[in-house]
Parts: sequence; structure tokens; C-alpha cells
Amino acid sequence: MFVVTGATGNVGRSLVRTLAEAGARVTATSRGITGTDVPEGVTYVRADLADAESLRPVLDGADALFLQNGGPSAHRLNPRDILDIAKAGGVGHVVLLSSQGVATRPGSASHGDTARAIEDAVRESGMTWTILRPGGFDSNAYAWAESVRAHRVVAAPFADIGLPTVDPDDIAGVAAAALREDGHAGQVYELTGPELVTPRRQAEAIADALGEPVRFVEQTRDEARATMLRFMPEPVVDTTLTILGEPTPAEQRVSPDVERVLSRAPGTFADWARRYVAAFR
Repeated sequence: MFVVTGATGNVGRSLVRTLAEAGARVTATSRGITGTDVPEGVTYVRADLADAESLRPVLDGADALFLQNGGPSAHRLNPRDILDIAKAGGVGHVVLLSSQGVATRPGSASHGDTARAIEDAVRESGMTWTILRPGGFDSNAYAWAESVRAHRVVAAPFADIGLPTVDPDDIAGVAAAALREDGHAGQVYELTGPELVTPRRQAEAIADALGEPVRFVEQTRDEARATMLRFMPEPVVDTTLTILGEPTPAEQRVSPDVERVLSRAPGTFADWARRYVAAFR
């Protein structure tokens, strides 16, 4: 039986669906999960990663765990407690959703140090493990959904700086393979899309998917920072803006790991926009 934490998120939701379609037994968990969040036949249980004890009944009898690293709330997690409870429940393998920033931003408290501490806990857990390090998600474009729906406008900084953002469905595909197949233990996979894509080009791809014009407005860094501070902690905002505006060569590198694991090229941002265009209508 597989336990998927963060099961209502962009990666977790897709992973639950992928595992269920493969006929696997799945328990999906997040703080506010309901029956409408999971496919038929999937067990769902509410639990909070920040409260390790709440995971004990979820993990009892599990074979493998997909551990979401908490994202902007990662600092609230006690990963060693979570992993001790997982091991006591019978879990033998952990697939961790980490961050590319562990390698590219080691001095960052939000993207590097906290994520590294969670990775270290997984490595030292006594269970086998696989670590996934994605860069930016295609689904970060959901932040523009309201303005696109209301005004057909995308506002973003650094209009012409590209990053190889990755489709969360591809992350989920790699996670499913690492949970179900042999040969992934001890591996660290860096997950990106197939090409650099700029915010301006992302707006064009959304427009193409809609079949309607979408106007692009370039924000200043300060304007973007003020917007992001409404829903992200300050250290996360500042590091994110540095990545978006001054990416390192490593952050702009297209990784072969999605294709290596899935035996197909990763999806483009345009593919993602066409598949999820309903969010922008």
C-alpha cells in the first residue's frame, strides 16, 4: 500500500490518480482532504505533516511513502519524527519531493537549508529512498488565473528570462515509477521541462490554449515582491525572485532525468496550458 502526502497538491493529486489507474492500493492524505479529492477506490485520511503523530494511523501497514517536503511551510515539519513513525508503520521505501534549490541555492534558508535537512533525515532514516528535485512548476502559472479570467492579463517580472519549468504530472510520473519499480533506490533525480520558457512565452501559450489574446505586463521586482508577499513567506519570496531574475547556469540546465525514467520527453509548458486551460477561462 502506498501513502501519498500532500495529496490535494499539484503533484500529489496527479500521483494518486496515476497510482490508482495502475491498480495500486493508495491512501491519500492532506489537512483538508475529502472524498471529492480522490478517485473512486482510494482511501483518504486527514492528517497534517506538521503534526507527525497525526500520520501514525495513516502510515500503519504502508509499504512505501511519498513525502511532500512542505513547500513554503517546510520549516514547520519535524522530518525525523515523520520518518520514525513511517518506519514503525512498516514503510520500507520513501520517495521525497524535495527542491532543486538544495543543489543550486545551498545558502538559502528557504530553498536550500530546510530542504537539505529533510533530505538528510530521509537518507539517515534506515529506509531505502529516492529523492526528486524539481525546478519551477508549470502550475505556478495558476497565480495568473484570476487576472487572466477577469482581464486577459498576465503580470510578471523578468519577462524574457527563461527557466525549464516542469509539468507536475511528469513529477508525479517519476514518483510513481520510483514507488512501484525496482532500480530507483538511492537515486536523486533533477526534474525539469524540455526547454527554457520565459514568462512572456508562458502568457502566449495560455493565449494560444484559450484561443484569445492575453496581454503581458512586465512588473518591476518590487511590484512582484509585494504581490508574492501576500501568500508566501519573505525568505521564500526573495530567493524565488533571485532565481527568476538571476538564475544560475544549473537552474537553466535541461535535465535528462524525466526522459530517463519515463522513456519519453517531458511535456512543454504549452502542453500543460492546453491540458489545464479551464482554470484560465
